[in-house]
Amino acid sequence: MFSIQLGSALSAGLMPALGPIGTAWLRLSMGALILLLLARPPLKSLGLRDAPAVLGLGIAVGIMSVTFLAAMERLPLGTAVAIEFLGPLSVAALRGQGARSLLLPATALAGVLLLTEPWAGQVDLIGVGFAALGAIGWAAYVLLTQKVGDRFSGIGALALTIPIAALVVTPFGLPQAFGHLTWELVGVAAALAVLIPVLPYIMEMRALRSMTHTAFGTLLALEPAIGLLLGMIVLSQSPSALQLLGIVLVVFAGAAAQRGGRRQKQSFPPEPPSPTSCGTANTAGSTTPG
Repeated sequence: MFSIQLGSALSAGLMPALGPIGTAWLRLSMGALILLLLARPPLKSLGLRDAPAVLGLGIAVGIMSVTFLAAMERLPLGTAVAIEFLGPLSVAALRGQGARSLLLPATALAGVLLLTEPWAGQVDLIGVGFAALGAIGWAAYVLLTQKVGDRFSGIGALALTIPIAALVVTPFGLPQAFGHLTWELVGVAAALAVLIPVLPYIMEMRALRSMTHTAFGTLLALEPAIGLLLGMIVLSQSPSALQLLGIVLVVFAGAAAQRGGRRQKQSFPPEPPSPTSCGTANTAGSTTPG
């Protein structure tokens, strides 16, 4: 979450030259290249039943990247994050069981409202619309990341989905960025791509292999708090008493969501033998426990 918020804040420097969609496209494209250098896409393991989830995740990532930057152009960073957080918050509420599963997201939502204080200023409806689309994309991302992460081991799945996201955004982002690209901007975008999408998506996929949607979705309530913390450190912003209370609420909800939030360990299907195996017999039966 720290990586996402820092990368998003620093991406604001590219938007005057490339626009929000152009910035999202260039950042995703650089992220796709980095992931393709780190891992080969598991194309041989990709079945027809996997294709909808992988394509859906790529589309969700593309929607999230574009709509968040578009919303951030019109809304304060904390407000945009708070509205988009309604997506994973809804996942946490709907997938949970019992009153507790509803109470914790509600507590987190109260904290988000105190953090962002939406009643303190005028609302940009277009910005809110972009953030609402981002909330839908974020909810789909949480659900599909766990499904795709359970199907493929390592980070190979991201080497499939991030290029898909870049391709989805290309028809809209390339025209906006065309004519404004410089080697300096490409280098900055490559550095930002490490902050988002490469590092956070790798870490989130690993997290979703170990915890439930409810725990993960409620923990994401910490993201506006991290944005506020970066505002204090980087921008010398001072939170109000209500915002400090909001931090306490979201931290409490995030910590409480961990109780009963661990999933059973997932097993992965065997991967195809590498070219260097030279037809070596399968040794899966002799694998040591753990």
